[in-house]
Amino acid sequence: MQLPASSPYYLLNFERALAWIAERYDGLLDASELGFLQAFPDLPQPSRALLVRMLMRRGPLFRASRLVYEEIGCPLEAAAAPAKLGWLDADAPLTIDEVFAVATRPELARMFPASTGGKHARKAEWLDAIRGDYPEPRRYGEWAVGAADRAIRTTIDPLCERLRLMFFGNLHQDWSEFVLADLGVYRYESVPFPPSARAFQTRADIDAYLSLHACRTALDSLAVAHDIDALLAMAMAIDIDNAWLETRRAKLLFSVGNHAERLACWSVAEGAYQRSTWPGARHRRIRVLERDGRFDAALDLARQSLREPESEAEAQRIARMMPRLNKAAGQPAARTPRERERERENETHIERETLALAYPDEPFAVEHVARDHLGTDAAPVFYVENGLINSLFGLLCWEAVFAPVPGAFFHPFQRGPADLHAPDFLAKRAEAFARCLVQLDGGDYRSTIRRHFEHKAGLQSPFVFWGMLTAELVDIALDCLPAAHLKLWFSRLLSDIRENRSGLPDLVRFWPREKRYEFIEVKGPGDKLQDNQTRWLRFCIAHGMPVRVLDVRWTDSNEYENDNDEQAAA
Repeated sequence: MQLPASSPYYLLNFERALAWIAERYDGLLDASELGFLQAFPDLPQPSRALLVRMLMRRGPLFRASRLVYEEIGCPLEAAAAPAKLGWLDADAPLTIDEVFAVATRPELARMFPASTGGKHARKAEWLDAIRGDYPEPRRYGEWAVGAADRAIRTTIDPLCERLRLMFFGNLHQDWSEFVLADLGVYRYESVPFPPSARAFQTRADIDAYLSLHACRTALDSLAVAHDIDALLAMAMAIDIDNAWLETRRAKLLFSVGNHAERLACWSVAEGAYQRSTWPGARHRRIRVLERDGRFDAALDLARQSLREPESEAEAQRIARMMPRLNKAAGQPAARTPRERERERENETHIERETLALAYPDEPFAVEHVARDHLGTDAAPVFYVENGLINSLFGLLCWEAVFAPVPGAFFHPFQRGPADLHAPDFLAKRAEAFARCLVQLDGGDYRSTIRRHFEHKAGLQSPFVFWGMLTAELVDIALDCLPAAHLKLWFSRLLSDIRENRSGLPDLVRFWPREKRYEFIEVKGPGDKLQDNQTRWLRFCIAHGMPVRVLDVRWTDSNEYENDNDEQAAA
């Protein structure tokens, strides 16, 4: 597909995407998609530009008067050519609901002067009151008599959604990615991959993705067990022969379980969790069995989980459940070896200190108040939370994260590899990560981190927090954080990226002259340690890393009580 250099930037980018799809998905496109790819370049430029503008906005219905662009000119003239191809309707009939969606309140008052809905009535209430009086669709000029305007409706949205899916490999990114990249809002690492690289290998893969997406979209509107169970059956019936899509199905089943659980549909929720391999599904299934009064089944599954936990997170959560499950099932509080091990971990002493501070006059975050109180010129304190360790890891391991592994990258707008949370993510890149981490055994890691901080600045990454990083923070961190500690943190991060990217302490205090540090988790009145925070704290303590919890209390008793009341209400 030849791209005219004179095209507006957004149109040129769209045409590049179509060329990309034509090159990589040859053989997977159906007749309608091929027809679109072949006919689109032959449209006049204003028509192509109008169509792309509409696809980039929320449609499918637009007022012609609101499609005013200098490079397009008259939108009705531009709409003529694609209308002949059936890609849009240049004078679309509108239902009463659609009229209320595209018209303003003053415009509606002129259309329906006998029923204004009251000065303060919501549009939805007004629409409900008159919907039955207008059962038939009409063109906009018939609704708004005398108005020189029309409604234009795109009719190729499903086809273009499928093309968008082929290009991005997902439906959460859209054509605006091109614009944001051109404006420099987002910048992406350039990863080499062959022309054969693509998100989907078969037509069935695309159909399966769209079916899963349709199920997920429908889920939130379901309110009874029968409907949720029917959707669960639909999701299980989707024909999938692709490991990545099976992972998406597992996530969908987990969401089905969550939804059914919120509605107290216990048997449906238990069935969804049982079928799901998504992390945490087994723990949620135990919770459902317990809430459904099936205590023996819950206890049996909990014991099985402790014998072979899927993760540290699961073991922690289930160990905490065991005393009440044993009691509910009428079993003695006998402890398994795994439970005794978890109990010993629970006995790990986490240093805690209470800090009394005056209640701030201005809106605040308690972590920032503690940071400002503790920091001195000799011992600066930074609010970093998950940002610092993740960022240093991302900078050191940049080449490994963005390695051109097959199936990881297939378009130029990826923040990170598509398989970041796949079980074999590390295995596929074991040698690359080993080359990065071995630098911590010498001094090379410093220059690598600084080089990537300078040369990769602003590029999207699943690990690097560019908005938080400064040259000062990077330099002081490299001076004060021992390489051995960095290696331990990075290795734990790699062992379970999904769970361990969060939960790190809020603050870090450095003593540059002594080249030492401490991490501090800050808790305001009523705050409790989260599970992932507790796991990180215990990990640091077990490896001799300086870390503690700081409990902030306000010296003004009235403010303290108000804060506790608000926490309890929340």
